[in-house]
Amino acid sequence: MSIKEHPPQSKDEGELRSNDSFALHVPVLLEATLDTLHPKLGESYLDLTAGYGGHANAFLEQTKNYSHAVLVDRDDYAIEHLKALETKGVRLMHTDFVSAAKQLIQEGTRFDIVLVDLGVSSPQLDQSTRGFSFMNSGPLDMRMDRRLGVSAETLVNTASSAELTRIITEYGEVPLGEAKAIVTAIVDARPLSTTEELANLIKTTHRGKWKKTHPATRTFQALRIAVNDELRLVEDLLSHLPDLLNPGGRVGIISFHSLEDRLVKQYLKAQFESGYEAELQPLTKKPILGVTHDVHNPRARSSTFRAAVKK
Repeated sequence: MSIKEHPPQSKDEGELRSNDSFALHVPVLLEATLDTLHPKLGESYLDLTAGYGGHANAFLEQTKNYSHAVLVDRDDYAIEHLKALETKGVRLMHTDFVSAAKQLIQEGTRFDIVLVDLGVSSPQLDQSTRGFSFMNSGPLDMRMDRRLGVSAETLVNTASSAELTRIITEYGEVPLGEAKAIVTAIVDARPLSTTEELANLIKTTHRGKWKKTHPATRTFQALRIAVNDELRLVEDLLSHLPDLLNPGGRVGIISFHSLEDRLVKQYLKAQFESGYEAELQPLTKKPILGVTHDVHNPRARSSTFRAAVKK
């Protein structure tokens, strides 16, 4: 997810019965991922964060190898949307990407292309009932997998002041003084139940003017990361990537904020610098940035793409 909130792209908030509600979901850095990972006819494909199939459809159009493609997502709405591809022979896995990676490795399954898009999809942002965005009021949920027990509402209303401060400063990269002011306001106003309540509350703690970035953006990011345990999962996944690839297989990772990208950058750097023991070699000498390579997609502005190939 971008550090900045952008206006919803769907006017049909909350409607999930029609595929038309996802028509405006534009995959981030699609051209860059295709050019860099260069899918070929017959190659196998693993999408560990398939979402609503934006990247997957484009890659599978080139590989034509539906029976050796696996699409993973922990969002039940996404899985339901992807069932059209399942009828073509694609395997769907409704779980988080670490669990999927471990299962596939245990099965001995390897791939020519692996893609990981760590962002929140446009439908998740645009559907107010998911609680990811404050652009329209909805319940404080933020769970990518609704089977998880702890929502943002539970976290906001039950966590200690110290824990909330840690989450907002560490995951939202909010200055400590600002974070303490936000947490004090939250604790005094408990219980909170909607995104609108929380966003408006945070806005009252903000000093000075703000222009493009709403004062609540970083706090919402922090809560979403905490609710979904995102950084731990990313760190866990990275160590499994070489075992998912065939020799010559390529992996691409799209991240959306500095905390994710730092983990990816550090892991790949350690791989590249390990000499003869290196399993991965760089495909991107410098990261590909959405702000310069996907200028027509507003939700790509903060995206960073890094890729590597297995020796």
